[in-house]
Amino acid sequence: MANIIEFSGPVLVASDDVRHGMWSVGGALTFERPLARPDEVLDGWVLPGFVDAHCHIGLGAGGAVDEHTTLAQARADLVAGTLLIRDCGSPSDTRWVQQRKDLPRLIRSGRHIARSRRYLRGLGHEIEPEQLVETVRKEARDGDGWVKLVGDWIDRDIGDLAASFPAKAVKDAISAAHDEGARVTAHCFAEETIDDMLDAGIDCIEHATGLLPRHIPRLVEQSVAIVPTLVNIATFPEIAAQAAPKFPRYADHMTRLWERRRERVLEAYEAGVPIYAGTDAGSVIRHGRIADEMHELHDAGLPPSAVLDAAAWGARKWLGADAISEGASADVVVCRHDPRRDLGAVSALKHVVLRGELVGRE
Repeated sequence: MANIIEFSGPVLVASDDVRHGMWSVGGALTFERPLARPDEVLDGWVLPGFVDAHCHIGLGAGGAVDEHTTLAQARADLVAGTLLIRDCGSPSDTRWVQQRKDLPRLIRSGRHIARSRRYLRGLGHEIEPEQLVETVRKEARDGDGWVKLVGDWIDRDIGDLAASFPAKAVKDAISAAHDEGARVTAHCFAEETIDDMLDAGIDCIEHATGLLPRHIPRLVEQSVAIVPTLVNIATFPEIAAQAAPKFPRYADHMTRLWERRRERVLEAYEAGVPIYAGTDAGSVIRHGRIADEMHELHDAGLPPSAVLDAAAWGARKWLGADAISEGASADVVVCRHDPRRDLGAVSALKHVVLRGELVGRE
């Protein structure tokens, strides 16, 4: 007999679309009352399962981690209500996670693609510019429709952030990814890197700490999203303090980027730039912090409805995933009260349901 869950509270199909009367039957959502009695009745405000749009499953501080650690990462995200993950670069083969029905849905981006000796050791492919197009093609074919570039990193010769690859190489590589049917995103801290990425036809910018007024109209016109990862940007002062004795220019730059982090995000939101929630969990940031990132976006000035869109309805549409609709997979979270009025509701979820199965009980 199919497992039946009744959701007796309001259902947020969208931020401005509230319905009543929804069930999960055999793992699929329906607004038609089933003939059989429900096995569970869950009360509260129902939303689509959260999306972490910048997460690293199978990645630790030193590179790839074992399956036990990977499993713990995925479970931490799951209990926090993250039911869909866009992995933004991992050296581990995590296809096995996609086969597990008890773990969040996973969209893989393959490994980071970085310049030789210009990134954290053990995390990505470290290559030279002439290898970029070939490597991007390989990762595009190996992933789930996304490729991740490391757009900039500290250049120790100049003592500051600098682009990883020449602009021409980046443009050719992004064109190659598009030929393969993949979208491209890039780690970008510095201001000039965003110019290069927009010129090259990038699809998404990660972090975007160097965002300037000149970039915003282009982001809107080109429909380029940003994933600010503000819980990660909060570590910039510590990074700057550690770097200051040897690289004072870099330390000052990172501090200034951190100081403008909220202003930058609010300017982008007010201009209509698509913004999605991502934690950058994996190496430094622990997993299961999607609610923290949502609160960071709210602190930057986004209203609760926009924050929820960045982590639920809008993020799912952007990634081509179902939200709440007839026949969709029952991947939902249940809040104690209306999160549009009090965003604190996302930090203490009442229930999490994945594929029609109740993940935990109160």
